[in-house]
Amino acid sequence: MDGKMLARLGAVVFVAVAITATAIEMTRKEEAPGTEPMRLIEPARNPLREGQRRCQQLGQRAANDPDCLRVWAEARDRFLGRTPQATPPAPNGGK
Repeated sequence: MDGKMLARLGAVVFVAVAITATAIEMTRKEEAPGTEPMRLIEPARNPLREGQRRCQQLGQRAANDPDCLRVWAEARDRFLGRTPQATPPAPNGGK
């Protein structure tokens, strides 16, 4: 076999495979989607996340806001895996 004949044979085989794949794909039946409508799941309300968003919107003023400082401390403790203290330690009062 010479090169031209081999190239023609390869082209014929390629076209035959392409036609077969197309025929198989066209005869495949599509599955109907489930009859149950999809429900949107609302995320649970997260007060820590809302506080972080509020502090983000405050920008530079958040550095002096006591609520933002509390939110940041809580987020830091949560990230580091620390358990938050029930009440902050009382100052010594000059002892």
